[in-house]
Amino acid sequence: MEAWSVNAILLAFGGGMFGASLGALWSFCLCGLLTMLGCLVVLGGGSDFLLLQVGLGPIFGPHTGGFVAGVVAATYAAALRKNHPSGAAKDILSPLVDTSWDVLVVGGLSAVFGLLIVPLLGRVPLIREFDLLALSICINIWLARLLFQKEMPWGNMDSIRQHGWLGTDGYAISWVGWMSPPSRLLAIGAGMGLLSGGVAMGFREYLAPLAAQGMVSESAAFVAPLIFCWGFSAVMLTMLNFGQATIQKAPVTHCMAIMGAWGYLQSGSLVVAMVFGIGGAFIEELTARMFYNHGSNHLDPPAAGIALSTFVMNILFKPEFLNLGGFFNF
Repeated sequence: MEAWSVNAILLAFGGGMFGASLGALWSFCLCGLLTMLGCLVVLGGGSDFLLLQVGLGPIFGPHTGGFVAGVVAATYAAALRKNHPSGAAKDILSPLVDTSWDVLVVGGLSAVFGLLIVPLLGRVPLIREFDLLALSICINIWLARLLFQKEMPWGNMDSIRQHGWLGTDGYAISWVGWMSPPSRLLAIGAGMGLLSGGVAMGFREYLAPLAAQGMVSESAAFVAPLIFCWGFSAVMLTMLNFGQATIQKAPVTHCMAIMGAWGYLQSGSLVVAMVFGIGGAFIEELTARMFYNHGSNHLDPPAAGIALSTFVMNILFKPEFLNLGGFFNF
C-alpha cells in the first residue's frame, strides 16, 4: 500500500484515533501482537498483509496508530487540553478514550504524519540508513514536545542543570530504573540478543527457500526473522499495564531484540547477536538519558535506540560503507 495513497492516509487516521483511545502502551502491545501473528502467518506460507500493512504499516504500525499516536495525543491532552487522566504527558499507560474528541483527532493526525514522513526520510542520503519507522516516531514526539510543551528534544533545562544531562540522580529519574544499572543491562542484553538471534536463525532457514520459490514475498522473508522478537518484547509490556509495584518491573527489550536479530542476520553468528543485543541495551539507556529522563513527555528510548543502532549497523555492514559483512561467510 502506497504511503501517500488516500486509502493509506484514511487507514492511518482511523488507526491513530483508535490507538490514542487505547493509550500508547496498550496500542503498542496490540501492535506487537499483530506483528507476531503476521510473522506466524508468513511462516505458514500465507499473506504478508497482517505483518507489513497492519502490524508494521499504515493501519496500526508503531509509527502510526500502534504507538506514536497515543504518545502525541497524551502530550496534547496534558499540555494543552489539561484533561489527561493523570495529568502527566509521560503517562502512556492510561487510555485516553474519556478525554475529548480533539485528543483522539490529534492522535489520528500524528499517525498520518508518521505515515507520510517515512518515504520522505527514505529519500535523504545517510538518513535512510536509520530505521525509518523508529526515526519517524522520534521526530513525531520531538515535534509534539516542542509544539505543545515548548521544550527542546533534550528536555527541561532546570532538570538538566540540577542532575546533569546524562545524570539520573541515583536512577531516581531514570526511564526504567530497575533495569538501568550496567550489570543488569549487560545480562539482559546478552540474553535477549541470543534469544532474538536464535529465533532469527530459525525463521531465516525456513523462509529463505520459500522466498526463493515465490511462496512468500522477499520482503516478508526479510522482515519476519528481524521483527518477531521485537513483537514478543512489545507484548511482554502488558506486565507494565497489569502489574503494580514490583510486579510492574518488566524488562523493556525491543531495542535489544532488533539488534540481536540484526547481528545474527548480518553475520550468521549467535555470538555477534549477543554482542549486538548488549549494545542495544546500552544504547537505549543512553538515549533515555539524552532525551527521556529530563523531558516532560515520553520520548521513547527504544525507538531512539533502534534508530541509532540501525544506522550504526548499516554503516558497519553495508557494502557501500565499511562492509564488515565480508568477514563473515554463511
